[in-house]
Amino acid sequence: MCYESLLLTNLRDSWQEAVFFFILFSVIWGPSHGAGAVTHSLQYFYTATSGISTFPEFVTVGVVDGQHFCYYDSNIKKMIPKLDWIHENEVPEYWKSQTQISIAIMHIYKIGINIIKERFNQTDGVHIIQRMYGCTWDEETGEVKGYDQYSYDGEDFIAFDPKTESWVAAKQQAVITKQSWENDKILTASKKNYLSHQCSGWLKKYVNYGRNSLMRTVSPSVSLLQKSSSSPISCHATGFYPNRAELLWKKDGEEIHEGVEKGQILPNNDGTFQMSVDLQLPSGEEMQRYECVFQLSGVKDQITKLEKTKIRTNKESLMMVIVGVVVTAVILVVLAVSAFILYKKKNEFPSVSLLQKSSSSPISCHATGFYPNRAELLWRKDGEEIHEGVEKGQILPNNDGTFQMSVDLQLPSEEEMQGYECVFQLSGVKDQITKLEKTKIRTNEGIIDYSY
Repeated sequence: MCYESLLLTNLRDSWQEAVFFFILFSVIWGPSHGAGAVTHSLQYFYTATSGISTFPEFVTVGVVDGQHFCYYDSNIKKMIPKLDWIHENEVPEYWKSQTQISIAIMHIYKIGINIIKERFNQTDGVHIIQRMYGCTWDEETGEVKGYDQYSYDGEDFIAFDPKTESWVAAKQQAVITKQSWENDKILTASKKNYLSHQCSGWLKKYVNYGRNSLMRTVSPSVSLLQKSSSSPISCHATGFYPNRAELLWKKDGEEIHEGVEKGQILPNNDGTFQMSVDLQLPSGEEMQRYECVFQLSGVKDQITKLEKTKIRTNKESLMMVIVGVVVTAVILVVLAVSAFILYKKKNEFPSVSLLQKSSSSPISCHATGFYPNRAELLWRKDGEEIHEGVEKGQILPNNDGTFQMSVDLQLPSEEEMQGYECVFQLSGVKDQITKLEKTKIRTNEGIIDYSY
């Protein structure tokens, strides 16, 4: 089911003792697995907000193996399937029942966020409480691991330890919750049963439903990007599936860790994933000794040799793109909170690139490396902003504290490229304009040949 329904009654009775664990962006997509692991995951995220008028007060997201399969929020007041395979295998009555459960939990969270604010002597401002729970299942060994975590305003608060069947309070305010929940033997028993048995049962069912989709493999487009000659070289892989992948740097055939910084695996808007790994090349070091390696279980390693001709920088006319990320409502909440805690720094200008999967696909204009995040990215035709055929992505953070975003353009059939331009706008800074030209568009295979 899309909820741990057995907890609903207990939550109603003991909500005033509840505190929640806020999910940080780095773990929002749950446990990561090596390229060789055959491990499946089922996760649910509850998010309640206060003081954010432009965002739903309550959101639920269900995720299987990184695929967002069900969604509910307080605006639509309806649990909806997000993938064809779950929609085809669950009857309408299932979604009706999940909607009713969602509404009940939503009311509990609305009351609870006020109680938690009182516990912290807070009266106004932006506050977020969130729960993440679920399980992983190793298809080879049969091992199941469950977890249930809560946070408040970005800090750990309380989490369940399945081994000891006890709650771990990360804050003094959570101690009373720990005591209350541990004294409730029925709650503890149902919690243990769900995390060790029921959760994996649902996970196996969902994997069976969506096996063709969940077990497929898609290789990525791998590119190299560098802001300047002294900046780290970023190896970026995008468009791969599943998310059980590795991206690493090797020197003379051996994996290296010194001077290497790995990024998180992030979702793309088409159900695939992206990730990057940065290399700070030592001064005077020979490039030809290095290579970036993408590893995916069951697929031959994808090796990209480090060569000067493959590296794209801000100063070049051809830019290799990092595909923009469009994420679920849960991540949007995290980004909203992140905006309040990012440190102040000077304006930074982005690398702007163009990418197209095929000649019939939308053209993606991607800007990465800018700061602050108060920016706009848009398409113009003959100097006028256009909206038809345009799809904007969200502004998302990079590992270095800067941001990235993308905007897609579906070029009308037989339409001339001349007259189109992608425009990056940042307050107090001159517009950065990238003309739409054939020679600037990159694909997985390179520059598109439009001659046919």
